[in-house]
Amino acid sequence: MTTEPLQIAYSPCPNDTFVFDALAHGRVPGAPALDVTFADIDVTNGMAERGEFDVLKVSYAVLPYVLDEYALLPCGGALGRGCGPLVLSREAGLDLAGRTVAVPSEKSTAYLLFRLWAADVVPGGVGEIVVMPFHEIMPAVRDGKVDAGLVIHEARFTYQNYGLHKLADMGEHWENTTGLPIPLGAIIAKRSLGAERLSLLAESIRMSVRAAWDEPEVSRPYVMEHAQEMDPAVADQHIGLYVNEFTAELGEDGYAAIRGLLTRAAAECLVPALRPDALSFI
Repeated sequence: MTTEPLQIAYSPCPNDTFVFDALAHGRVPGAPALDVTFADIDVTNGMAERGEFDVLKVSYAVLPYVLDEYALLPCGGALGRGCGPLVLSREAGLDLAGRTVAVPSEKSTAYLLFRLWAADVVPGGVGEIVVMPFHEIMPAVRDGKVDAGLVIHEARFTYQNYGLHKLADMGEHWENTTGLPIPLGAIIAKRSLGAERLSLLAESIRMSVRAAWDEPEVSRPYVMEHAQEMDPAVADQHIGLYVNEFTAELGEDGYAAIRGLLTRAAAECLVPALRPDALSFI
């Protein structure tokens, strides 16, 4: 078997660095070596569409575009409950009909959840969609450059610092209407690696997750090094929300959530329809 390191890209967010700390630093016995690149998920989504890198953390929303070349791994990603994107505004209770909304990407789970929510609860639909980096969204809403913003990750814990109000929780709407967890970020790997290497990679990621749970303090320097000056308590909240049983194994509910999201999004013509076997691991 080749010993070439696998080219992997994932975000500098605490959940990803927590999950991959042991694996990236050679503390998982028998695991493949990794050559790590840090990139925000909108960048890794584009990498996946271009077939770059062996392993990538991407949004579940990009899966319909890349699953011919990549396999969805059954572990390492982010699904959960009570962890969905939020829609924020300066004005409490703002009617979003015809309003300008900033979003971090149009190929993101957050965006799909937002469009499914808007289809249900915003008669006539929202107005212009403006794509901008997620760290610019709350200042843009605060400064009146857009009427509302769709935010993700640690913004759940910090939006009140900007004087903003929560209009809706996309995850809450999803859970209430489906009963399923929220599928956010996926780990994918090139099918050309072959069944043996894909299986080894998946088991290595599981072991890395378990190592982080067993000794969380070991991962802390790696997490905080890349956490973009995030408060340690916020980093811990972030990890607590996004690293859970679905990270170790998608399981029946995890796969049902992914199929449910992408099937509903395809019905709204937001993504292409999945082939029946598209989510198969190997």
